[in-house]
Amino acid sequence: MEELDEDVMISAAEAIMEAKGEGADLCMQACQEGLEEVGRRFEEGEYFVGDLVFAGELMGRVMDIIRPALSGEDKEAIGKMILCTVKGDLHDIGKNIVRAMLEAGGLEVLDLGIDVAPEEVVQKAKENGIKIIGLSGVLTLAIDSMKDTVEAFRAAGLRDDVHIIVGGNPVTAEGCG
Repeated sequence: MEELDEDVMISAAEAIMEAKGEGADLCMQACQEGLEEVGRRFEEGEYFVGDLVFAGELMGRVMDIIRPALSGEDKEAIGKMILCTVKGDLHDIGKNIVRAMLEAGGLEVLDLGIDVAPEEVVQKAKENGIKIIGLSGVLTLAIDSMKDTVEAFRAAGLRDDVHIIVGGNPVTAEGCG
């Protein structure tokens, strides 16, 4: 993964499935460690944004191949959650990587996409009985949108009924209070 070698990654994932899924957990772990190395190389200026995008897409493709071996095709999901990039933010690289890992871990993820208004998140949570909400953002303005989404759950009387997870570049312990 850290070398961004698509042929090697896809071949390895397919070989795991040919071996009835043996090694799928190790493959997922290796992909996660490889993504960390890609991130490190990006921070050091060795890799660029395009490399991050490609790594995220490659991770998604590998996870699509090995997902049945990780969670079992006929296993019921261990839970259900909403995942989206908040209103005003159009970035989804991190969200897509997180989605692949969550699904591989057995969660059913309702991905609402990018630039999602707080009211839409609340409505989809109500419609689907979802109690776990994942909010993503890369831009600094995402913090305000995340706060607006939390407030929308509060205004709907649902804040105490849901767990809200926030993540992305601008998220800090200090910034989310």
